[in-house]
Amino acid sequence: MRIFLVDDDEFCMNVYKQHLNSLGYFDVAGFSNGPDCLNNLSFGPDVIFLDHGMDYLTGLEVLKKIKVYAPDIFVVFLSGQANLLTAVKALKLGATDYIVKGIYDLVNITKVLNTIKVAISLKRNEIEAGYVERLLHSNK
Repeated sequence: MRIFLVDDDEFCMNVYKQHLNSLGYFDVAGFSNGPDCLNNLSFGPDVIFLDHGMDYLTGLEVLKKIKVYAPDIFVVFLSGQANLLTAVKALKLGATDYIVKGIYDLVNITKVLNTIKVAISLKRNEIEAGYVERLLHSNK
């Protein structure tokens, strides 16, 4: 699973990267701002952990652009603020989840990744089943 971390706080990014590595995720790229993330979407991340309050573009602006480019990417907001309005906006725009930075952020990152892993597996099974079905029908 390829993961992007987008956060202008270098300390947070390092903590999250170490946590992901400890969970066995080593294909992790970090970006300190939204434009750098957007410029690298061609590398095909499965999951993007996205900070909201950044320079240049806000997390919501980056989320909109990600969803236009690749709507199937799982985007999880990470924010230092428990702002209900921002969380609702993010979820309406297609974010998978909204995690508030703090005491439980690493636990919540682990939980959301487990859920995403299951979703990716189900999607792959769906695609494979469709492929097999088409093969069976084409050989008749």
